[in-house]
Amino acid sequence: MAETGFRKWIITITVIIAALLELIDTTIVNVSLPDIQGNLGATLEDVAWVVTGYAVANVIVLPMSGWLGSRFGRKNYFLTSIIVFTVASFLCGNATGLDELVLFRILQGLAGGGLISTGQAILIETWPREEIGTATALFGLGAVFGPTVGPTIGGYITEHHSWPWIFYVNIPVGALAAFLTVTFVKETPKDAKGKPVDWWGIGLLAVAVGSLQTILEKGESEDWFSKTYILLLTISAILGLFFFIWREMTFEFPIVNFKILRHRSFAVGMFTSFILGFGLYGSVFVFPIFCQSLLGFSPQQTGELLFPGGMCTIIMMPFIGKALKGGIPAQYMATGGMFLFFVFTTMLSHSTLESGPGNFYWPLVIRGVGMALLFVPLTTLAIQDLKGPELGQGTGLNNMMRQLGGSFGIAALTTLIHIRQASHRSNLISNINPYNPAFIQQQQLLIGNFKAKGFSILDATTMAMKAMDGKVIKQTLLLTYNDAYWVAGLIMLFSIPLIYLQPFKKSVSLPADAH
Repeated sequence: MAETGFRKWIITITVIIAALLELIDTTIVNVSLPDIQGNLGATLEDVAWVVTGYAVANVIVLPMSGWLGSRFGRKNYFLTSIIVFTVASFLCGNATGLDELVLFRILQGLAGGGLISTGQAILIETWPREEIGTATALFGLGAVFGPTVGPTIGGYITEHHSWPWIFYVNIPVGALAAFLTVTFVKETPKDAKGKPVDWWGIGLLAVAVGSLQTILEKGESEDWFSKTYILLLTISAILGLFFFIWREMTFEFPIVNFKILRHRSFAVGMFTSFILGFGLYGSVFVFPIFCQSLLGFSPQQTGELLFPGGMCTIIMMPFIGKALKGGIPAQYMATGGMFLFFVFTTMLSHSTLESGPGNFYWPLVIRGVGMALLFVPLTTLAIQDLKGPELGQGTGLNNMMRQLGGSFGIAALTTLIHIRQASHRSNLISNINPYNPAFIQQQQLLIGNFKAKGFSILDATTMAMKAMDGKVIKQTLLLTYNDAYWVAGLIMLFSIPLIYLQPFKKSVSLPADAH
C-alpha cells in the first residue's frame, strides 16, 4: 500500500540517507589509501584490499538481497543492514592493523549490499504507482551523487583530519537512518515458513561473484593470468557461475529467481545497467588519477572539480521523474544521456598539460546532466514489468550488474592505460634521435639553460636528457588518458541501440509490491 503526505517523504529521506551511506563509501576511501598505508605500515598492494574487500563483499550480497528481504522482512533486513554498517564503520576507524581494517571493511560491504536494493524496493512500495518515475529519480540522487562526492569528502577529511574520520562520519548518519527506519518504515510479511534455505545457491553465488569481482579488482595489478591465483579464480568464477545458474533454475526455492528474465525489459535492462556502471564508475576512476598524477591537483581540488557536476545531477533528477510521468519515453531520455556522456569524454580527450580547473567545468557539468538522463530512465525501464516479490529480486540483480559494470569499466580502462602507455612511449621515444631537428633544437636549448646556471657541459647534457625524458613521460600519460576517455565514450555511444530493444510505454507506471 502506497504512502501519502509526510510519511511518504520521510521514508524517502530515510532510504536516500541509507543509500548515501553505502554509495559514498565506495569511493571515499580511495583518496585516503596513501595515509592509511603510511599509518598502518602496509604496502600499496596490501592496502588496496581495503577497497577490494569492500567491493567483493558488496557485490556478493546484492543479488541475494531480495531473498533476504523476503525471508526476514524488508524492514528487519534493512534496519539490520544499517546497524551493522554503522558498527562496522566504528570498527574500521578503530582498526589498529591492516588485517583488522580489511576484515571490518568486508563486514561493511556485506551490510552495504543490503542497503541499496532493499531501500530501492521500499521506495517503490512507498510511492503511488503513477509516480514511480519520481521515486526512481529521488533514489538516483544517492546512486549517482554518492560516488561523485565521495572523493570530495574523502579528500577534505584526509587533508584536515586523520583517516579514521572517513569512517566515523558514518556513525551519526547511520544512527539517524536507523531511528527513522524503526519509526516510519512499515514491516512487510516474511516469506520463510516451510521453505528450506538454498545453502548451495548461497555458496556458489559467493564463489562465482566473489571470484569475478576479485579478478576485476586485482587483475591488472597482478598482470592478469601470469599469477596462479588469478588463473584459479577465473576457473572458479566460470565453474561457480555455471553451477549456480543450474542450481537456481532447478531448485524450488532459489535465492536468485532467474525466471524474472522472462521480462524482456528486465533482461535488456541488465545489460544497460552494466553499461551505466561502466560509465559512472569508470569515468570517476580515471579523472582523479589524471588530475592528481599528471596535472598535480590535490585530492581536495580534484573532488571539488567533481562537485558541480554532481549538483547538476541532483537538480535534474526531479525534472526527469516528472518527464517520465508526463509520458516522454524513457528510451529518448536515455539516448540523450548516452550522447551527453560521449560529448563529455570527447571534450576530456582533448585535454593538454596546460589544462586547468576551468577547462573541466563544462565537461563535468555535461556529465552530470547525462548521468541524470541515464540513471532514472534506465532503472525505470529495467524494473517496469516487475511486481510482487520480483521487485526485490530485480532491484538486487540490477544493482549488482551496475556494480559489476563499474568493476569491468575500471579493469578495462586500467588495462587500456597500461597497453597504450607502452605504445605511446615507444612512438615518442622514436623521435628522440640526432636526426630529428626539433629534438636537437630542444636539447640545445635545455643544455644552454643549464650551462647558464653554472653546470658543466657534461652535467648540462645529462640534465637535459633527463628533462626530455620527463617531458616524454608526461606526454605519454596525457595521450594515454585521452585514449581512455575516448574509448569510454565510444562504448557508451555504441550501446544506444540496446535501449530500443525494451518495449515503449506511453507513461511508466509500476505496480507496488504485492503481498
